[in-house]
Amino acid sequence: MDSPARFIIFAVLTSLITVGVHIYLYRRLFADTSEDRRWRRVGMAVMTVLGALLVLSWSVTRFLPMDATFAVATAVWMWMGAATYLLFALWAIGGVRALSRRLTQAPSVDLSTSPAGAASQAEVPEVDVARRHFLARATAGGALLASGSLTGYGTWSAFHPPVVNEVAVRLPGLPRELDGFTLVQLSDIHVGPVIQRKFMDELVARCNALRPDLVAITGDLVDGKVASLGPSVAALRELRSRHGTYFVTGNHEYYWDPGAWAGALEGMGVRVLRNRHVRIGDAGASFDLVGVDDWSAGLSGAKQGYDLKAAVAGREPERAAVLLAHQPSNWRVAAQAGMGLQLSGHTHGGQFFPFTLAVSAIWEHDAGHFEEGDKHLYVSRGTGFWGPPLRVGAPPEIVKVTLLAA
Repeated sequence: MDSPARFIIFAVLTSLITVGVHIYLYRRLFADTSEDRRWRRVGMAVMTVLGALLVLSWSVTRFLPMDATFAVATAVWMWMGAATYLLFALWAIGGVRALSRRLTQAPSVDLSTSPAGAASQAEVPEVDVARRHFLARATAGGALLASGSLTGYGTWSAFHPPVVNEVAVRLPGLPRELDGFTLVQLSDIHVGPVIQRKFMDELVARCNALRPDLVAITGDLVDGKVASLGPSVAALRELRSRHGTYFVTGNHEYYWDPGAWAGALEGMGVRVLRNRHVRIGDAGASFDLVGVDDWSAGLSGAKQGYDLKAAVAGREPERAAVLLAHQPSNWRVAAQAGMGLQLSGHTHGGQFFPFTLAVSAIWEHDAGHFEEGDKHLYVSRGTGFWGPPLRVGAPPEIVKVTLLAA
C-alpha cells in the first residue's frame, strides 16, 4: 500500500475516533451537567472547534510544513493529551459510581405480584433531576482535577532535564586500547516552536558534564526550517568530545529538507553520516562508526533513503562497528552485516501513557537495551518530545554507552 493510501486510512480512522471522543466529552461535561441551553451551546461550540482543529492538524502539518503551522499544532496537540486523560478520568470515575450503585442497590421486587399491585407501580418515585445534575457535575469536576494534575505532571516531565541512563556493551572486535570508550546518544530532540535555544543550551551542558569520547545524534533533531531553527540548533557547536559529534537523519528531517539540514549541521561542526562509515580512533586502535538515512525515507519519495549496503561498502567485516540508525527496524539484518551495536530512537517509548502500551505492542524493540548473542541494540526514548508536550511513563533520556572489549 502506497504512502498516500496509508495516510488517507490513518486520517479517516483518527478523525472518526476524534469526533467520537469529543461527542462523548460534550455529553459528560456539558449536556449531563445542566439543562441550560446557553451552557450546552457553549459546550457544543468549544468541542466542535477543538475537535476540528485536532482533525485538521494532522493533515495541515503534513501538507503545509511551515514553522507557524507547527506552533499552532503543538498547542492543539496539547489538548489531545489533556483530552485523553480527561476521557480516562471520566471512565474511571463513572465506573466507580456504577459499581458503588450496584453494590448498594436494594433487591428488586416484582410489583405485579405484590398485594398493592398496579397501585404500587404508580407510586415509584421519579428520577431526581437535581441529584443527577449534582452527580454529573461532581464527576466532571473530579475528572477535570485528575486529568489536569496528570497533564501538568506530564508537561513538567517533558520540559524537565532528561535523565541520564548508562549502559555498558561488549562490542565484538573492539581493541583493548579502546576498552571504556564512551558515547553519548541524543535522539528525537525535535527542536521547533516549543523546544528552542534555552533547552538546547541546558542539554549541551549536561552532555559535556559526562565527558564523552563521542556524541551521536540519531535523528529527528528538528521540526522546522534551517532559517528559523538554525540559531537554536547552533547550540550543538558547544558540544565537547574527543572524537566529535555525528548525526544521522530521522523521518522528520525529510519533512524539512534533509539536504539543507545536513549542510547546516556540517557548518556547525557536526559530521553527518548519510549511508557511509568513518573510522574512529587512530592507526593503532579504532572501530567503524556507520550511519544510515532514515528507514522510511523512501516512502516519502526522497531520492536518498536507508542504504546499509552503501554504508558498509569497503569496510573490513572483522572490525568492530557501531551503527547509527534512527529507527530500530532492520536491526537483525544489520547485526548479520557485522554491526555489533545499533543506536536508534524514533519510538519515544510511547512518550505518554496510554501510548506507551500501544508502542510496546507495535514495536518489538520499543525502548531500552536489547541483545541477541553478542549483538546489541539500544532504543532511546528520546531527549525531547513531539506532538503533545507530555511525558508520562516514558521520561526523556540522555544515553551514555560505555564500550567494552569483548
